[in-house]
Amino acid sequence: MNQGEETAIAGIYEVCIGIPDPIFAIQYWEQFGYRIGQVGELPADVAHQLYGVNSCLRSIRLYHQNADHGLIRLMVWQNPTNQGLGLASMKVKGNRWSTTLTADLLAVLNHAEDAKAAGWAIKYSYPYWEVIYNKERKSRPFTDSAVGVREMLLLQPLTRQVLFQRFGYALPHYGEINHTAAFKTSQFTHIGIIVQDDSKESLKFYEDVLGLLRVRDDVETSYESSPAGRDLFDLKPGEKFIVTTFDDPRSSKSDLMAARSGRLYVIRFPDAINLESQMEASQPGSLGMSLYTYRVRGLQTYCDRIKESQAHNFTNIIENEFREKSFSFVAPDGYFWNLVEG
Repeated sequence: MNQGEETAIAGIYEVCIGIPDPIFAIQYWEQFGYRIGQVGELPADVAHQLYGVNSCLRSIRLYHQNADHGLIRLMVWQNPTNQGLGLASMKVKGNRWSTTLTADLLAVLNHAEDAKAAGWAIKYSYPYWEVIYNKERKSRPFTDSAVGVREMLLLQPLTRQVLFQRFGYALPHYGEINHTAAFKTSQFTHIGIIVQDDSKESLKFYEDVLGLLRVRDDVETSYESSPAGRDLFDLKPGEKFIVTTFDDPRSSKSDLMAARSGRLYVIRFPDAINLESQMEASQPGSLGMSLYTYRVRGLQTYCDRIKESQAHNFTNIIENEFREKSFSFVAPDGYFWNLVEG
């Protein structure tokens, strides 16, 4: 598709979070600039048809300013299937997490430290300095500008977050901060999954079937090269992972200023590494981050393409809890997805 052309799919639409209590979850996400939007319900038989979960469902969609992507769907299952990923390592198949731009990373760190002191179940990392773009650039400390990000991991029983703050550069279409929010944060700018596939065959699905734009490919992070990667993903000496990213098709491979948020990060560990699978703990019915959605135009066309692909466990198109046409499937890499007519 040409740059700027109207497209049938955009950036990641929602991160869906299974929760037992919507009150605290709503209060929590309000601090990140989200607000209540739509509320909807499904009886157990329809929830089973669409999500494979035999439980009544009540969902609350949270909006962020005027964003059309990076939203949240809180899913209150009457009978959750499991406790979800909880505080499990980021280095597991089935892992899901969301990433958010902030103008005040230390404010988040302050609350994380207070929560730990109060005995909360919480894990977090030091805010690491990382040079994301133009890594070869040489700059003199205290003389030249420092161009990079500080990023930290924040794990809680129902949330798996990475937060980052930019220094020395700006991207106009990659995250819009709500400066009135307590943590001065944007909508989710990108989300991630963990796979093992040395052949890279499963990656083709996101490009060829869903129509996303492959922006970065085979970007290697090793224990030796990245203190942040080492800590966030529990790398051992000699271990590495490879990153491939998929964007809204209106984004750009070559023009950094045209980059759009809503990115999917696929972190691929070599097959030789013994990686635990937590797939069952990160699908609908689970508590915590358990589903991602895309909003598309031409839902029937997508449904037909997915049925002809290597995806499996696909459902029929039915109305979801918000009375939107929707269907679900499991991608070739094992992750459960849902598409919504937009």
